[in-house]
Amino acid sequence: MNDAFKALADPTRREILRILREGEKTAGELAERFDMSKPSVSHHFGILKQAHLIASRREGQQIYYSLNTTVWQDFMAVFYDLFPPNGRRPKGSNK
Repeated sequence: MNDAFKALADPTRREILRILREGEKTAGELAERFDMSKPSVSHHFGILKQAHLIASRREGQQIYYSLNTTVWQDFMAVFYDLFPPNGRRPKGSNK
């Protein structure tokens, strides 16, 4: 879970995730949206993959990226538990 928080700390990586909400994109399609070198964008992909927030697949010369929705659901459940609505903690929570 720490890898996911680290990955989300960077605005570029959050933007990559926002773009991928639209659907699967190639590495080139994603890189075109950023004013940085392709190796720099690739580094961000690596961090997101390490955190299991995105998945990749190769088709010929192209690499396609997509959101790993299972991990997103798990992450959001943990995040929601950390910050419950109205500051209320679930029953049985001592914190």
